[in-house]
Amino acid sequence: MKIVVTGGLGFIGSHTVVELQNEGFEVVAIDNLSNSSEKVLDGIFNITGKKPIFEKFDLREKSAVEDFFARHNDVAGVIHFAASKAVGESVENPLLYYENNINALVYVLQELTKLPQANFIFSSSCTVYGQAETMPITENASVQPAMSPYGNTKQIGEEIITDVAKVTNVNSILLRYFNPIGSHPTAEIGELPLGVPQNLVPFITQTAFGLREKLSVYGDDYPTSDGTAIRDYIHVVDLAKAHVIALKRLLDKKNLDKVETFNLGTGTGSSVLEVINAFEKVSRKKLNYQIVGRREGDITEAYANTDKANTILGWKAQSTLEESLASAWKWEQKIRG
Repeated sequence: MKIVVTGGLGFIGSHTVVELQNEGFEVVAIDNLSNSSEKVLDGIFNITGKKPIFEKFDLREKSAVEDFFARHNDVAGVIHFAASKAVGESVENPLLYYENNINALVYVLQELTKLPQANFIFSSSCTVYGQAETMPITENASVQPAMSPYGNTKQIGEEIITDVAKVTNVNSILLRYFNPIGSHPTAEIGELPLGVPQNLVPFITQTAFGLREKLSVYGDDYPTSDGTAIRDYIHVVDLAKAHVIALKRLLDKKNLDKVETFNLGTGTGSSVLEVINAFEKVSRKKLNYQIVGRREGDITEAYANTDKANTILGWKAQSTLEESLASAWKWEQKIRG
């Protein structure tokens, strides 16, 4: 079966390509390489023994999307990762996020509605919950007003998919994930942020390696045990495996609704300082960090109730925070030589 992975050379996309190929799927990866590298194909090959079909183009180009699906009219499913994903950047450049995250989604869905049967896995985010009223967050938690343009694009994306599914052949699973970290245990693929990292863990590993002078901790005045914000950090391989399970659910027609939603996390919240302490333990490196003001768009805490995914998908995160951080550090050391 041919599966298309948009953003297939990105952080989560590349790990999902590996898991799909390990399960025997034929994978076509689409990526514009705006936040990834073609060298990722070598890493995928070194793990699985084969490279996915790779097509480099930008999903914002409607004609390119039409051409792709005209040539690949035997697609069994699409896993859609391609999107800009940094909260802070979205606040500074909202139009980039609306163009990239909404237009690309619409163009892909337009092509899928032309197929007799379409299965669509959407890379969503816990950011749709905003600052949820209760922890841990269940799928029934209300979708709060978005705290950032990035969060808004994920909310709008889910609404578009839901509306499309009502009147077309598209079946979809929305995977709302929390904070993906780590790398493949082989250290053949991992997170490759271009420029200054927007996420905590790559900034930690780059600071530990000496690429960054110091790590900024955004706020220590949150109403949490140590004053720093709390998130649910999930190993990227655990996350990738959940995508394959969700896809198989659609392919096997086991979905109970046209659109289903699952949280993907560990079910445990960790503060920024707890993550720093855990990293220092596994790396034996002392991190240079400073407390600075809060960052616009950030919320106090978010961690998942994963009962639905555990029960219905039969999926559960396996890796601990320390294991995830150790793999991220192994990857950082490898790519820096």
